[in-house]
Amino acid sequence: MTRVKICGITSRENLQVAVDAGADAIGLLVDVPVDSPREIDSGLAADLVASTPPFVTTVLVTMPETPDRAVELARRVEPDAIQIHGETSAGDLAYLSSNVDAHVLVTVDAERPEQARRYDDIADALLVDSVDDDGAGGTGRTHDWERTRSVTADLDSPVVLAGGLAAGNVGEAVRTVEPFAVDVASGVESSGGTKDPDEVTAFVANAKRLSRSPTP
Repeated sequence: MTRVKICGITSRENLQVAVDAGADAIGLLVDVPVDSPREIDSGLAADLVASTPPFVTTVLVTMPETPDRAVELARRVEPDAIQIHGETSAGDLAYLSSNVDAHVLVTVDAERPEQARRYDDIADALLVDSVDDDGAGGTGRTHDWERTRSVTADLDSPVVLAGGLAAGNVGEAVRTVEPFAVDVASGVESSGGTKDPDEVTAFVANAKRLSRSPTP
């Protein structure tokens, strides 16, 4: 069954909304060089990680200037996973993987999904997203799901689908791409950084309604 990550959690109230809806993971934005209502400081992120119940994966989402900065944040926040946005070399990703006690996800531009191949042997998961010119996600734009499926179908790493998803289209996205997980932020908000309980609940239910096709 497709897993669901609710990204851009900014408070304990938002965290509880995601947990109550049955989300498998939550995302915490820290140290991103773009203007986002979902960005929080590392202290609050660490508090939210500590408040997250067992069996819900905590993901630190960041755009670090250097791999060492990402390592520093991971040690401070102590998430289960760290998700990297922006231009990242395979070498930097390998360095990060060997220096943090967390799974490492890397974001791939949906306009260039073939780039996923260079990270396939290094990353623990690949997130395909509609990103802006700086490489940041949260744009609220969908992309070519058929192309994403075609390019990522033979990868070994789990694929996480993001970009313009909402309760109304996540079912189609899951049917088309058959991802390991889906990721949503603005698509379930009543306002910037505030999750709408009804939208979050509907999103999780619609994403999980279809089981992924069995592997031949």
